[in-house]
Parts: sequence; structure tokens; C-alpha cells
Amino acid sequence: MADEQVSLTSLILIIVLGGLIIRYLFFSPASQPPRPTRDAQSASRAREAAVERIQQMFPQVDRRTILWDLHRNGGNIAATTERILSGRLETPPITFQPPPPPASPTPSLTAQTQTFKAPPKPAEPDLITRYRLQDKVTVNSEVESVTKSKSWSSNRDERQASLQRRRDEMILAARKKMEAKMAAEKVDGKTQ
Repeated sequence: MADEQVSLTSLILIIVLGGLIIRYLFFSPASQPPRPTRDAQSASRAREAAVERIQQMFPQVDRRTILWDLHRNGGNIAATTERILSGRLETPPITFQPPPPPASPTPSLTAQTQTFKAPPKPAEPDLITRYRLQDKVTVNSEVESVTKSKSWSSNRDERQASLQRRRDEMILAARKKMEAKMAAEKVDGKTQ
């Protein structure tokens, strides 16, 4: 038994079979679900986005011609742009029928058209209204809150109340500064 040796062919056969078993167990295509519809949808969206980008740069070039050139060069936007700039863009053959454009406009197109017809945004309430500080605005501005605590409390409710009070004080201080600035601008405007 000590004289038994493993031949080279049997060693190669063991390595190849081991590799195939490992490949079958860990890298089998059954573990990855096929997604042809998702790939087709993403390719369609990418193609439409590329056409949209090029048409934004060159509105005089029709969609069919852009799609033909993108189809020919594998979707390379830079190559299509270079061909348009150099005037070497070829007209597509009659047999080339691109897919129809999407029925609904893409989000970037709707955003672009909204810049021209920007509807007024609903006015958000100011901070005084938002945090219900109207009664504190009417109180004398020189009165400071007496209940300031110097240390950080271990009680959660006290900490929250303290932070809300500090927020309110900061909002009111900012309002005072803004009112003073506006009053100073009015005075400067009258003197000039």
C-alpha cells in the first residue's frame, strides 16, 4: 500500500469533477431568477432618457434619427452628439421603425414645463404661527424667562420643555432682530 501512487490523469479528473461540483452547487443559474422584463424596461427607460437629453441639446433633430444613431453605436450619447455637431448624422432607413415614445411625459419634462408655468406655492406659515408664539410676541420684549435652568435635567419631559423654550426664545430673538433691521432700512430709505 505504501507503493501506491495517484496517476496524473486521475488527479486531473478529481480536480475537474470537484470544480464542476462546486460550480453547480454555488454558481448555478437557478439561484438567480431571470428578469428579462425588468431588463427590457430599464433599457427602454435608459434609451428614452438618452433621446431626451440629446433632444434638449439639439431640438432640431428628430427622435427617429437620434434613436437610429443610438441603436447603431450601442447607446453612446457622446458619439451621437459628436456626429450631430460634425454634421455626419445619417438619416435612418425606411425600414427602421423605433418604438413609440412613452405615453406620459417623463418627470424631467414635466419639471421643465413647470418652470415656465410655475403655479404659486401655498404659503407656509411663519415660525410664529407654526409654533403658536403669537401670545409671546405681544408680551413685553424686555421680559426674559425666569425659569431658565442652567443644568441638563435627567427628566425627559423637563429636557423637552427646556429645548422647546430655547427654540421659542431663539425664534422670538430672530424676529426682534429682523424687525429692528427692517425699521433701520425704513429709516435709511426715508433719509436718502
